Amino acid sequence: MQIKSTALTILLSALFFTGMTQSNPLHYLITGTYTGGKSEGIYVFEFNSSDGSYREISHVKSSNPSFLAVSPDEKFVYATNENGNNDNGGEVSAFSFDKKTGRLTAINKQLSGGDAPCYIQADKTGKWVIAGNYSSGTLSVFPVSASGELGKATTTIQHRGSGVNKERQTKPHVHCTILSEDNKWLFVPDLGIDKVMIYAFDSNTGKLKPAVQPFAKIKDGGGPRHLTFHPNNQYAYVIEEMGGAVDAFQYSNGKLKHIQQIASVQDNDTGFIGSADIHVSADGKFLYASNRGGFNTIAIYSINQQNGTLTLAGHQSSLGEIPRNFAIDPSGNYLLAANQESDNIVIFKRDAQTGLLTDTGNRIEVGKPVCLKWIGKE
Repeated sequence: MQIKSTALTILLSALFFTGMTQSNPLHYLITGTYTGGKSEGIYVFEFNSSDGSYREISHVKSSNPSFLAVSPDEKFVYATNENGNNDNGGEVSAFSFDKKTGRLTAINKQLSGGDAPCYIQADKTGKWVIAGNYSSGTLSVFPVSASGELGKATTTIQHRGSGVNKERQTKPHVHCTILSEDNKWLFVPDLGIDKVMIYAFDSNTGKLKPAVQPFAKIKDGGGPRHLTFHPNNQYAYVIEEMGGAVDAFQYSNGKLKHIQQIASVQDNDTGFIGSADIHVSADGKFLYASNRGGFNTIAIYSINQQNGTLTLAGHQSSLGEIPRNFAIDPSGNYLLAANQESDNIVIFKRDAQTGLLTDTGNRIEVGKPVCLKWIGKE
């Protein structure tokens, strides 16, 4: 029995390795931008995870498509059009995506239910899209048809309150709308009120209602911006745009318990902080956070696998100006930093053992890149 068991293990390992080596290293990198200058809209690149090379495939015109979401079946891409006009000038756009040609085709637009929409996500069923409006402090839920078309918002929620910073927190500023892995809870970091608002989400109706724990409070003046979950769904992490810190939480069934705050910027850096994006590696071992302003770095943390707390492993210069967004490629071998004011995306090699980054020398030239998303290539 032991011989048979060992032989079976070796066979399964061989099959797994074969599958891994035969998997397609090519992926589409979908890039949202601020338009004007060198950019016209959303750009599609082919990225090769085997060597970090790339080539441009296509682009489609769109006005300030600053944040993107990909449908669960990868057939559609949704974008925020970050514009504004008297609390009802923002829009969200739907595009179909052809995985064979790498081309986007516009489907339709809807008003976003506020000004300056800056975040968007599709739910796990693909039937709903949720967007957050920064300037007006609102979030909206949109129905999605089988053809990917966006309907008018069925729910719009207005946040209330203010924060201690009288220049930037005079009113709510919704900055992220992210769903839990089980699709039951919506988490909404609001920079203006120093809270992560929590809603119960009904994927049958698209309706939202305050969760049993309606919010998690961030330190006054921190300005929560983006939230991400650990792959084991036991921890969540929030980047503070104004505080230059990361907050770690224990997570369970729609509830957050604060366990740590750790700086994301270096003590000797000066100027406007502007911390921006946050992601955990797929293996759950490392967390990365971007810092803009006078910093222009990616903070790297190791994650304690027993309790979810963070230990700083180092800082990597983004090698550009204003690293608003970044993304780890599907292989985990590379981290791509979108430097908004340098008009490029810097490609770093990622060490899976240490989490540290090294410059490959490769640059994707694109005007004001601010959001990076992946779609598998057929």
